[in-house]
Amino acid sequence: MSLYFTSLNSGSNGNCYYIGNSQEAVLVDAGISCRETERRMERLGLDMGKVKAIIVSHEHVDHIRGIPVLSKKHDLPVYITEATLRHSGMQLAGRTFSAAEPIQIGSLQIKPFVKYHDAADPHSFLISCGQARVGVFTDIGRPCGELAHHFSMCHAAFLETNYDTEMLDKGRYPVFLKNRIRGGHGHLSNHEALEVFLKHRTRHLSHVLLSHLSQDNNDPDLVHSLFTRHANGTEIVVAGRYAETPVFHIDPSEAPIPKLLPIPQQQVQLPSSSLTKSSQQKNRPTQTTLF
Repeated sequence: MSLYFTSLNSGSNGNCYYIGNSQEAVLVDAGISCRETERRMERLGLDMGKVKAIIVSHEHVDHIRGIPVLSKKHDLPVYITEATLRHSGMQLAGRTFSAAEPIQIGSLQIKPFVKYHDAADPHSFLISCGQARVGVFTDIGRPCGELAHHFSMCHAAFLETNYDTEMLDKGRYPVFLKNRIRGGHGHLSNHEALEVFLKHRTRHLSHVLLSHLSQDNNDPDLVHSLFTRHANGTEIVVAGRYAETPVFHIDPSEAPIPKLLPIPQQQVQLPSSSLTKSSQQKNRPTQTTLF
């Protein structure tokens, strides 16, 4: 079995990722308008009729802006955690999920796992079809054992490279916002993401789409050059803020990756358990995003 994937948009102005096979597909987040989602899929030759569900990572507006209209128009179920739905402000009948159980959409399996981010109940995802696996790893405050484990299973991945440390330090953002971005529940820097890539990739990793770049604190050419120097055969693509990427295709049938094994307990770091009730209240997100 194989998978097709593309970024329809990636950044604080909207995030939407398409992953599917020849029969069915899912959208991970829908942070651009219904009309723009349709336009970009049409340009790529992708059939909206194959999209069977929207999977929601967290409630920030750049990830959910298009969901109410898109889901209603195309009669798409929305998979979302209870806490994310409660904090999203969306009025819809979501299908709840948790990290304890994979979501099955036809022959696609979506494995959620928790991550560090300043949202109510944020998750990353590993999407599988047979042996083919694509990861969606964005909006991550810091790497953890879960991220390392799931990244090592991927043939392809959307990997956050939100900011260049020097550009953030010297940039126009106020100190509180800089600290929020780099404070462990915000976003991954270029070099943090590169460390994940270098430490946990396997020889089966064919594509990495650098995702959720900051408009003010990163440079596409800079981060593309950084990763390309270490690519060693992996195709490096920057997922844009204003346009879709090409559709990429992976077929691991000739080089299957190892089975997904249980994570050793000592490697598991769950962000939800690391937050106290007071810190969760303090970090509760609003419906705006500044980076």
